[in-house]
Amino acid sequence: MTTNRETHVFQTEVKQLLKLMIHALYSNKEIFLRELISNASDALDKLRFESVSNDALTEGESELTVRLAFDKSARTITISDNGIGMTRDEVIENIGTIANSGTKKFLEKLSGDQAKDSHLIGQFGVGFYSAFIVADKVTLITRKAGTNPDGAVSWESNGEGEFTLENVTKPTKGTDIILHLKSDMDEFLSEYRLKQVVTTYSDHINFPIKMRKADVENEEAKTEEWEQVNKATAIWMQPKSELTEEEYANFYQTLSHDFEKPLAVMHNKVEGTQEYTSLLYLPKKAPFDLYDRERRYGLKLYVKRVFIMDDAEHLMPAYLRFVRGVIDSNDLPLNVSREILQSNQVVDKIRSASVKRVLEQLNKMSAAEDQTDYQQFWDAFGQVMKEGIVEDFANRDKIAKLLRFASTHDENNAQQRISLVDYISRMPESQEAIYYIVADNYATALGSPHLEGFRKKGIEVLILSDRIDEWLVAHLTEFDGKPLKSITHGEIKELAEETTEKSLSEEEKQQRDSLSDKLKKALGDLVSDVRITHRLTDSPACVVTEEGGVSAHMARLLEQMGQAIIPKVKPILELNPEHVLVKRLISIESESELQQWALFLLEQAQLAEGDQLTSPSAFIKRVNQLLITSL
Repeated sequence: MTTNRETHVFQTEVKQLLKLMIHALYSNKEIFLRELISNASDALDKLRFESVSNDALTEGESELTVRLAFDKSARTITISDNGIGMTRDEVIENIGTIANSGTKKFLEKLSGDQAKDSHLIGQFGVGFYSAFIVADKVTLITRKAGTNPDGAVSWESNGEGEFTLENVTKPTKGTDIILHLKSDMDEFLSEYRLKQVVTTYSDHINFPIKMRKADVENEEAKTEEWEQVNKATAIWMQPKSELTEEEYANFYQTLSHDFEKPLAVMHNKVEGTQEYTSLLYLPKKAPFDLYDRERRYGLKLYVKRVFIMDDAEHLMPAYLRFVRGVIDSNDLPLNVSREILQSNQVVDKIRSASVKRVLEQLNKMSAAEDQTDYQQFWDAFGQVMKEGIVEDFANRDKIAKLLRFASTHDENNAQQRISLVDYISRMPESQEAIYYIVADNYATALGSPHLEGFRKKGIEVLILSDRIDEWLVAHLTEFDGKPLKSITHGEIKELAEETTEKSLSEEEKQQRDSLSDKLKKALGDLVSDVRITHRLTDSPACVVTEEGGVSAHMARLLEQMGQAIIPKVKPILELNPEHVLVKRLISIESESELQQWALFLLEQAQLAEGDQLTSPSAFIKRVNQLLITSL
C-alpha cells in the first residue's frame, strides 16, 4: 500500500553539485560504494547509541549489519542496513536538500579543472549523491527504528531535477538503497569487483558487511546465505605493528571523504589511570570551509567501541579543527552528552594529551631536514594555526616555534617562509627586538617607506599579511626573550643610532623644528604630531603610530568588521630631513601653499601604507594643482 505520493524539485545547489560531481568523479567512480557503506555504518552507529537508553529500538535484532547484493538481470545494486532509519521529514532534510552544508561556498570554490575539483568534492563529502555517478535512477526505502511498518517512506530520483516521495510499508527498520546502473557500469555487476571495492575502502568499517553468495538460494527452503567480506574490526583497536600505511590511508579516506592520503598519522593507546585510544590524522589539503569556525567535524568520539557523537569539538580546540580521527574512551559513560563533555575531567585530559600529540608531530615535521611535508602543511593550515597563539595560552611557546613568516631576508622570493628561530639566528648581537611589519599584502609591505632604513642597515624584517596577524602580534609579544616590535610604531633604536653625526648649525636645527611646527599646525587634528625621522632614506615622509597605540592597519580591520575606533586614531607624520622635497618646504612662506604640501605628504604616506583616503578626488586635484604650480 502506498500513499501521499509527492514530487519535489531539488535545490538549485543540489542540481549543480550533482552535475559537477558526476563529471569530476567519473575516474574515481568506485567511491560510490565507500560513501554509501559509510552512511550505512553511521546509521548503525546511531542506532547502537540510541538503543543504550531505549532497547526497543533494536526491534529484537541482535546483529547490526550492512548488506550488499546485486542483480544482473535487473541491473541493480542494493545496499541495506538495519540501522536507525529516517522519517519522511528527515529524508527531505537530508536528501532533498543539503541543509547547513555551505554548498554555495563550496560551488564558488570550484575551478572547472576536473582534477582539482575532484579533490575538492572529496573534501566536501559526496555522501549519498555519489550514487548518481554509476546509477541513472536511485530508489531509497527507509523506516525509522521504533515506528510502525507502514510508516516507511520511498524516495526516488534520476538525479536530474526532481525526486518523488511516497509512504510505503517496510517490515524491517533501516534503509535500503537500490541503484539502477547506467549502461556502461557493468563492471559493478560482479561479485569479485564489489568485494574488491569493499576490501579496498571499507575493510575496517566497524560492522559486518555481508554479500549474498551467488547461486545458493534454496528454492525449497527459501533461504539465502550471506558471507562477511570485511574484517569489521575497529582499526584503532589493532596494534600499530599489524597495520600497513595503506590500511591507515584507506581508513582516513573513509573517515574524511578525502581522495588524498594523509600527511601524518598519530596512533596511540593510553593505559593507566585513564584508558583510551586515539587515531589522529593530518590532512594534506584544507577543506573549502576551513575558515568556518562553527563547522566542527574533525573527530569522532567512541566509548568502548560504541559511537557516541561526531563533531566532538570538546576534544580538540578550534585552531586544530583540521585534525581528523577517532578517540575511543573506556572511562566515559555511554550516555555522555555534549553538556557533560563541557565540564568533564576525563575529556579535559584527553583533549590536553591529544593537543600535545599533534603539536609534537608538527614540531617533528618542522624540524625535519626535508621541509616538503611541513611546507605543504603550513600552506594549507598556517593561518588557522596562528589562531592558537590567541586561544591556547598554555601551548603558546610550542605554537610560536611552528609559525612561519615571509621575510625581507630574500625579498625576491615571495613564497619563502622562515621561523622565529631562523630570524633570531641571523640577528646581530646589538639588535634588541624581532622586527615586523603588518600590511594588507606582501607587495604593499615591500613598498612601505618604513623598510628603507632597515634595508640600508641590513636588518631583517618579518612581513605579516594575513588578516589574523594583527591579533597574533598583540598576543605574541616576545619569543625566546626577544620582544616583537612593529617597525611602524614608535622610535627604532637601531635606526636612531644611524644618524649622521654631521654638525648642524643652530639655524638648520631651528629651520627643521620650525618646519615641523608649521606642518603640524597646517594639518591640525589630522595628526597627533609631526617630527623629524631617521628611518627613511628615499621617501619624504611616513606615518607611524605611537608606541602602544592602535596601528592604522588594525583600525582598518576593525572598521571592516563594523567596530571602528572612536575617536579615530591620529597618525604621527615623520619627515625625512635629507629629502629634497622636505628641504624645499623650508623656504615656503605661504601658509595656504604649505598646507597643500602638508596634506600631500600625509596622504602620500597613508597611501604607501595601504590606507584608504577619505577623498581620493581631492587628493588628485591637490596633486594636479601642486604640479601646475611647480611647473
